[in-house]
Amino acid sequence: MKKRYISLFSGFIALFFVLNGNAQEHTNHDEHEHHDHTHGHKTEIGIGNSAVYFFGEEEFSYGMHLHVIRNIGHSNFGMGLAYERIFDEHTHNTIGIVGSYTPVDRLHFALTPGIAFEGENWDEKNFALHFETAYDFQVGNIHMGPMVELGYNFEHVHLSMGLHIGLGL
Repeated sequence: MKKRYISLFSGFIALFFVLNGNAQEHTNHDEHEHHDHTHGHKTEIGIGNSAVYFFGEEEFSYGMHLHVIRNIGHSNFGMGLAYERIFDEHTHNTIGIVGSYTPVDRLHFALTPGIAFEGENWDEKNFALHFETAYDFQVGNIHMGPMVELGYNFEHVHLSMGLHIGLGL
């Protein structure tokens, strides 16, 4: 069972790098021209609200995640911090370091390795990995759109679908 999850996440990571190479090949930048995929902002504060489905338990819960991502130079990449809370009987919490990639305007990918724990019990912490994609629509400094996230830790796998809202600073 664990081999299947490792293969799945290895595939996501490989896809991330393939998309990066493909986007760089198709970008026609003049050395003096810069096309900014971050909508002109250097930092994003984002919130995601979603329905969360736990595969092993076959049940739904409400989930929310928050992140702060800083654009790296003039690239399509960003780094930051993320927190996710799933409001169920176990009160799943995850904190992590998020890496983001925007291959084209409005399409975003994020990979977040971190630590998952239940409630305030730090004694039972597990490695966690989240892969998220979102497509947004820009309204001033705010962008919003659908998001899908796949989350994994040694105790469960979940799929989240919902609305991502971000504020560019």
